[in-house]
Amino acid sequence: MTESHATLAHAEPMVDVRIVALHGDRHELPWLRALGLYEGQEVKVLRRAPFGGPMHVRVGAGGEFAVDVALAGHIEVETVTRPVGT
Repeated sequence: MTESHATLAHAEPMVDVRIVALHGDRHELPWLRALGLYEGQEVKVLRRAPFGGPMHVRVGAGGEFAVDVALAGHIEVETVTRPVGT
């Protein structure tokens, strides 16, 4: 992971982020991509379960699901900036 990017595990709720890299084994990566988590996809953390529980996320295509925080730590993201008024 590069110093300029955080992971999905550290993304703030209700902030749009874009996936820049996925890190995982040969079993995790196809599964993540099948869920819609792939490089270039925008994601929003909707809420976090207490005590380190899973994160409820929404992908740009509209799907919503829970992601384990440890797995989210393998998803490198950057904050999406939009022009004012959009």
